[in-house]
Amino acid sequence: MEQNYLYTLAFLKRKDEILMINRLKSPWQGMWNGVGGKRHHGETPAECIIREIEEETGILVEPNDLKFRGTLSWNSDFIAQSSGLYIFYVDLPDDFVFATPKGVREGILEWRKVSWICDEKSVGVAHNIRFFLPTVLSDEKSYHYHNVFDKNILVNVTKTPL
Repeated sequence: MEQNYLYTLAFLKRKDEILMINRLKSPWQGMWNGVGGKRHHGETPAECIIREIEEETGILVEPNDLKFRGTLSWNSDFIAQSSGLYIFYVDLPDDFVFATPKGVREGILEWRKVSWICDEKSVGVAHNIRFFLPTVLSDEKSYHYHNVFDKNILVNVTKTPL
């Protein structure tokens, strides 16, 4: 984790579903995304995502539950306060109970099938997720995903090993 990005993002998986949030604010306002947020001063990416998961969902995860899966960056044409984020994955037990839909301060939480999230016809999902989520869930290696936007429209994603 050589970069010093401001944001963190996590995908909490139960069976073949991911706990997604339909965001109330930018970036990705009105879109389904993983949970996460901004790091506090002096906070590590892992500390941040553990805090954000609890704040946004009420779910408590331990450091050893986190799987670091890489980083994601974007060019200046994407509207965000930072140039990138750290990606984490949490594999929850198949019998993990968390009732949705659930309205929270950041938006609406809902379990969504991985196949639905990654389907190019699912236009309500943050546009870049389908380009990296399959690797995040299936490959234990970490990658850097660079996203190129043209006026907030995703035009290219490149993946390189970390």
